[in-house]
Amino acid sequence: METNIVEVEDFVQHAEERRGSAFIREVEEYLRLCPATQYIDVMLTDLNGCFRGKRVPVSALRKLEKGCYFPASVFAMDILGNVVEEAGLGQELGEPDRTCIPIPGTLTPSASDPEYLGQVLLTMLDEDGAPFDVEPRNVLNRLWQQLARHGLHPVVAVELEFYLLDRQRDAEGYLQPPCAPGTQDRNMQNQVYSVDNLNHFADVLSDIDDLARLQKIPADGAVAEASPGQFEVNLHHTKDVLQACDHALALKRLVRLVAEKHHMHATFMAKPHEEYAGSGMHIHISILNDKGENVLVTPQGEDSTILKRALAGMIELMPASMALLAPNVNSYRRFQPGMYVPTQASWGHNNRTVALRIPCGDRDNHRVEYRVAGADANPYLVMATIFAGILHGLNNDLPLPQGVEGNGLEQEGLPFPIRQSDALWEFDQHKALRQHLGERFSHVWHACKNNELIQFERLITDTEIEWMLKNA
Repeated sequence: METNIVEVEDFVQHAEERRGSAFIREVEEYLRLCPATQYIDVMLTDLNGCFRGKRVPVSALRKLEKGCYFPASVFAMDILGNVVEEAGLGQELGEPDRTCIPIPGTLTPSASDPEYLGQVLLTMLDEDGAPFDVEPRNVLNRLWQQLARHGLHPVVAVELEFYLLDRQRDAEGYLQPPCAPGTQDRNMQNQVYSVDNLNHFADVLSDIDDLARLQKIPADGAVAEASPGQFEVNLHHTKDVLQACDHALALKRLVRLVAEKHHMHATFMAKPHEEYAGSGMHIHISILNDKGENVLVTPQGEDSTILKRALAGMIELMPASMALLAPNVNSYRRFQPGMYVPTQASWGHNNRTVALRIPCGDRDNHRVEYRVAGADANPYLVMATIFAGILHGLNNDLPLPQGVEGNGLEQEGLPFPIRQSDALWEFDQHKALRQHLGERFSHVWHACKNNELIQFERLITDTEIEWMLKNA
């Protein structure tokens, strides 16, 4: 440890000539607060929102200002980290490297070992120095800037649901809720908003909260969700759309690491249990004009024309967007009646059975809650999908269906594709959505997800053998 502190002191002494760099100033402040740091995880987030990168000595921070190199094929990986050659970013191009630079404000202690280990997020540049257009963060940023050119500035918040799980499977080999720490008590009942359930897992949730503060992730305390072992953490509203998604992904990593320390698993799978509700990612969004006024509401407190056009655009793109909102085979298990999830494109006021909910609130807080995406989705791409829908509505005169009153799950609406193959087909056929997201990104996304689906459908499951072995 002493050697590394010397390296830190040496770095600070040689930093005077680099005072003009915002990143160097950030590094100096970080090392002042965390002088025992030995290593830094430098990370990109791939199509699936998984972190890819490497661990470097803290002394390498001095070089990171100018960037480092990762292959472009990082953004053509399947969920297991295998490069999908059909995406066209691998061997066909010669596996080229691209420059990756640190994202300001993301240098923080790591949840895995906050005293000795740090982490920083990177973003990739193309050959000409422009943002690499397949990186999900850059896809989102381009759409965000398009809204800004309309004089519209989103304010967003992300809500994430997850399950804590026992490391041991049950007698049938299925996942099961964990026992309350220090006991043999395993809750198998639904307990939405249960305070006692929070008490049982207070140490885990407290560590999540403490590490979120350490990493400057603006998260509220956890809420016990409907199903045993399920919780929700809400992030604060912010005008910095990219940072909102940075924080969402950092929070997911933090939750998993904390759970491991407490001898549990945490999962953001959309549907880990057959009998319980799935986990969602809900996005709250309001929109301000250049004067800071909420444009989704009229002075009389009614839905504005901009809100209605935005709703119409999001609804029209929603079926084709399912390939992004429900990115994995398991994602579609979540869309079942009675599981607290919308099953068709719809909207309504103060109604949790619709896809686009206008929550209760005063004029300043008039907003939309986008309730479709699973917790397994990539938040950059969920947000990009929402912005694409808003822009689509603003740029086109689209009909807005009647707002839903009552149970939206029992009323007719624009249905979602309920299988990944159908969702990928609709995504591939929808030119407007692909244009908003970018043709190269859209090609890579479709190729990678279609390849995953082909791999999955080749598998012979235990259920098939049980059903068919003696009966077919």
